[in-house]
Amino acid sequence: MNKVPSPEEPVLEVKGLRKVYQDSAKSIEVLRNISCKVYKGEIVGVVGASGVGKTTLLHILGTLDRPTAGEVKHFGKDVFNYPDQMLSGFRNQEIGFVFQFHHLLPEFTALENVMMPHLISGAARSEALKLAEAMLCELGLEDRLTHRVSLLSGGEQQRVALARAMVKNPRLLLADEPTGNLDEKTGRKVAELLFNVNRRYETTAVIVTHDLSLAKRMDRCLGLMEGKAVELMSDDLHEFGMRERK
Repeated sequence: MNKVPSPEEPVLEVKGLRKVYQDSAKSIEVLRNISCKVYKGEIVGVVGASGVGKTTLLHILGTLDRPTAGEVKHFGKDVFNYPDQMLSGFRNQEIGFVFQFHHLLPEFTALENVMMPHLISGAARSEALKLAEAMLCELGLEDRLTHRVSLLSGGEQQRVALARAMVKNPRLLLADEPTGNLDEKTGRKVAELLFNVNRRYETTAVIVTHDLSLAKRMDRCLGLMEGKAVELMSDDLHEFGMRERK
């Protein structure tokens, strides 16, 4: 963790972010007064104990959820001011997601899953097919294009999820525990793919992880504790619920 942030405008700028969930009995403040910046080409880790709000933060950064208070700017713009349809279009075009449980459609093939973002945005099927195939081949899945994802291994499924996230060449990649459900060897391969994508496409990435070895490779890490975020040094990671892969 040694990259110096660029002086250019940040890809993400968060100021005074709060997220409160309200039920009939009480309110629960999950995130409180979080402020941070993420710059072009960085890989930034988000770490912390289970239940501290890491996934909530990632969902807000990905515009899947809205903050209760505070400001979240993407590429200098407050996209939460966009109408819903415009916000959905922004998300489809500019943000790629890799989830811990990948959320692939099991009845469809790897190729069909990766085509989805293009088809949703209205692209021609032939163009979506061409781009999906190219991305899957780049991630080493040229022999799995027509396999249903339910028949693929966990590592292959996660690579399909990464291909789906990157097929529209988004400027921002968000990943939630991308190696969390994988064995050590497969987890290392998926992690290496994430760093390769970052280098090849200069894709800015924010990655939630409990994996200490992965976190140490990040340019920077943010630690969440009691709803607040702090910038971490490598020596601080052990205090934030990290696990070392053997």
